[in-house]
Amino acid sequence: MWRKSLPEKEWQKASAVFLRDGKSTEWKVKPGTPEKWSIDFGSLKFWIRPTAFKHTGLFPEQLGNWEWFSNLIKKSGRKISVLNLFGYTGGATLAAAKAGAEVCHVDGSKTALGWARDNAELSGLADKPVRWILDDAMAFVKREIKRGRRYDGLIMDPPAFGHGPAGEMWKIEESFLPFLDLCQQVLTDQPLFVLINGYASGYSALAYENNLLNLQKKLGGKIEKGELTIQESKSGRLLPCGIFARWQN
Repeated sequence: MWRKSLPEKEWQKASAVFLRDGKSTEWKVKPGTPEKWSIDFGSLKFWIRPTAFKHTGLFPEQLGNWEWFSNLIKKSGRKISVLNLFGYTGGATLAAAKAGAEVCHVDGSKTALGWARDNAELSGLADKPVRWILDDAMAFVKREIKRGRRYDGLIMDPPAFGHGPAGEMWKIEESFLPFLDLCQQVLTDQPLFVLINGYASGYSALAYENNLLNLQKKLGGKIEKGELTIQESKSGRLLPCGIFARWQN
């Protein structure tokens, strides 16, 4: 949707290129490229690995969100518990844990959960108070409500479509609103923040903001919304990657 800034010869230097042809997808990887490698990012360390579904294990556009809630956790002056739903490879979990929070990390993929734990070990955070849960996000939240467990911070990155580990179906247009209703029931009486990220095509940050208005009406606080972006190092222009809405008390 926009012109490249660098000449084609620079793009040809890429170690790996993701190709999509109708229903067929593949990574074209140059010889000598490792299967996985580690990087330093946002004062954390991550394993990067090309996957069959295009991802590489890190969404760098989330750095601003990590810094935002890490700041809130550090300034709160109290012990903060955070629930990270659809936690993937653990970027938000590690950022919250490093800031001093207790974290419950939930994902329906055994592979992603193992990857997140490996990232925690790589970042020197393996001994932090993190619960690693392999479960369907909605089913887990329902059980937490019954158990009476509550959280001061809530992070979620709901996919457009997916399945839980037991085959549970998730469709954002059907599941998102009832899921949000449940999530509000696991917040403490004085929650610190709620963060909703979105990568589903066709949805606006305004839609996510609208779902935080009731929380603001009840508890006050402030809502921010916008696009998740990555800034090009040479041109300085912002490349759109997703959307977010976030509330803080």
